[in-house]
Amino acid sequence: MVLVVVPVVCGGAGCTGGAAEHAAPTALPRSDVNPMPRDRLRDGGTLRWALPEFPAQWNFHHVDGKTGAAARVLQGALPYLMRADEKGVVHRVPEYLRSAEVERTGRGQTVVYRLNPKAKWSDGRAIGYRDFAVQARALSGRDSRYEIADDTGYRRIERVERGADEHVVKVVFARPYADWRRLFSPLYPAAAYADPRAFNRGWLDRPPVTAGPFTVGDVDRTAETITLVRDPGWWGRRARLDRIVYRAMDQAAMPGAFANGEIDLVEVGLDAGALRRVERAAGARVRRAAGPDRRLLTFNAAGPILADERVRRAVTLGIEREAIARSDLVGLGVPVRTLGNHFYVNTQQGYRDNSGAFGRHDPVRAARLLEEAGWTKRGRYRAKDGRTLALRFVVAAGQPIGKREGELVRALLERVGVRVDIEPVPTEDLFGRYVTKGNFDIVPFSWLGTPFPVSSMRAVYARPHEGRVRQNYSGGGTVAIDSALERAVTAKGSEVHVLVNRADRLVWQEALVLPLYQRPQLVAARADLANIGACGFHQPAYEDIGFAQDAPDDDG
Repeated sequence: MVLVVVPVVCGGAGCTGGAAEHAAPTALPRSDVNPMPRDRLRDGGTLRWALPEFPAQWNFHHVDGKTGAAARVLQGALPYLMRADEKGVVHRVPEYLRSAEVERTGRGQTVVYRLNPKAKWSDGRAIGYRDFAVQARALSGRDSRYEIADDTGYRRIERVERGADEHVVKVVFARPYADWRRLFSPLYPAAAYADPRAFNRGWLDRPPVTAGPFTVGDVDRTAETITLVRDPGWWGRRARLDRIVYRAMDQAAMPGAFANGEIDLVEVGLDAGALRRVERAAGARVRRAAGPDRRLLTFNAAGPILADERVRRAVTLGIEREAIARSDLVGLGVPVRTLGNHFYVNTQQGYRDNSGAFGRHDPVRAARLLEEAGWTKRGRYRAKDGRTLALRFVVAAGQPIGKREGELVRALLERVGVRVDIEPVPTEDLFGRYVTKGNFDIVPFSWLGTPFPVSSMRAVYARPHEGRVRQNYSGGGTVAIDSALERAVTAKGSEVHVLVNRADRLVWQEALVLPLYQRPQLVAARADLANIGACGFHQPAYEDIGFAQDAPDDDG
């Protein structure tokens, strides 16, 4: 699974208690999905799944398409060639791939994909060589008319060749690429990527073609619902569910909708009040796991104030990450631990805390850096050339956790003479009109992690190319960071961890993004819902999601 950006997750403004009800464990499990064999699941049924937003773009590789909401829908309807288990280890999906093997070729490498000959698109065309070739070209970054989110890995592809038949595809890389398994997931039909207009606008309204256990039924943009229905043309194991109905709704409304029986699956987020409410719902379970995603603050290094690295470093040192983590996680019964890495989460192999001095709250040093940058105290706040040192903290309206984080940041930075103005904006506009446009100084949100931390996060920290930030919303970067990441994506074995951590130390020094903590996953689900929940790194097979034949007792 590739990187997904999600908006700020809701938190309750009154999250001040509950610790006695939920004693924090020393660690959360990797995954909590109520695993159950298919033969113990009912045949049929509808899963009603809440989404935090209605996707504006169904092309996942488009710069506006990489959202968690889109991913939750597309994983049931498009080819994902590889799937991760709970440990983050990636395996081929046999419904699409019979095998995938690497052949070393001089200074490069060739990956030979042998496709399942039964695999086909919903329009009847076989999945084959042309789909790979067109996607590799579109995502290579060589044609700027394609508004892609990320070219990592695809840029290294020299050519795509047809093998002995349409079901054998050879992807030739000019240079080795360790994370080749992350590519072509999801895979799109060739027609979708054949030209820039098709890529940018062809999947705005709905996914017109599918190739999974489910296909797209009704799409209601007014009601903000999309329905996946069991695809009778699916060649794999028959989906246990008849349909999945996704419904976008305000985060604050989700606990009530779940308690009232209107939805069956919802991410609780970091809201202790919401957690208590869904736990009291009849026939409910709260699934808990250590999430693959991280909570962070992004600084606009392309803006007029934060372009100065001394100011960014001062802001970093002036923010007490522990205070924000405690505030966000109070009452949830989960461990509170800050995150010291931009690429790995705490529970991931390779993790190392590289924050050093920049991970500690140091208002004295922060004040000194601001003085060096020419921002001197003028009463309550600092000023320079007649301008007050004021930063815009942009948050999604209606999501209290972001507002509360903004209030903490405002109080902390006021101590070193920085004014913080909290600016709530419509949730649906947060990324499209603010984050991707660089229309902010500080913004909080979460990145969803993947089993490929180097490749997935490379686009976040690589320098903008020809003015296009893609996923580097900070707008900053250095030659040294680019070089370090380049070496990391070609590394093999344990060497990759050494190189990634070397790159991470450079990112800390630039103070572009401030990691806060690894987000726990708290997911409310019907007690009899199986093979889905708090997944962690685990990527579920949607055909195996269903309801148990015998519902569990209400008290668990």
